[in-house]
Amino acid sequence: MRGTRWYPIAYMFFVTAGFSSVVIGVAAMTRERVEANARAAFQSAVLAVLPGLYEPGLSGPEVERRFVEQVSEPDARSAGAYTLRKDGQVVAYALPFVGQGFWAPIRGVIGIAADRQTILGITFYEQGETPGLGAEITRPAFRRQFEGRILAREERPIRMRRPGTELDKNEVFAITGAAQTSIRLEAIINQAVRQWQEAL
Repeated sequence: MRGTRWYPIAYMFFVTAGFSSVVIGVAAMTRERVEANARAAFQSAVLAVLPGLYEPGLSGPEVERRFVEQVSEPDARSAGAYTLRKDGQVVAYALPFVGQGFWAPIRGVIGIAADRQTILGITFYEQGETPGLGAEITRPAFRRQFEGRILAREERPIRMRRPGTELDKNEVFAITGAAQTSIRLEAIINQAVRQWQEAL
């Protein structure tokens, strides 16, 4: 039997089928958990850029409760952004963005005040950039730069500049040593913001 021509083919088929079945089975068993974790990461990111909603150490159920009870889903008036409202008035917007980074997709949320210009904060809930370089976008020191910046009404609402240069009101410092991540992140944010501004 082992000397026949079809034996290697049949052997590889059954081995591959066996391992594939295991992988598919594990993926199916963990799908709900993976989806729940992704949902919780997104909800935490939205809460983090809206004033007064996020605190370090919040449990998953508490994050979901605050999100469901206090954050309004996107509608025509918010042009695709999530909103925090008080007495029927918009207090802040949470605008999701996604795009291709240098190595992997970058997903995040930018918080914008009711004036539709002032940035309240920015956070990232998925990225695969180089540790110590592009991944520095997730560091508080980088993210804090965006707070209080003013979105311009132009092709590049937010600009990233080389560290050490003088900044304008819509500019922040890029990541040193991570030019490609900085360039791509600027483009991702600006595309989302421009589309939002136009829709509003």
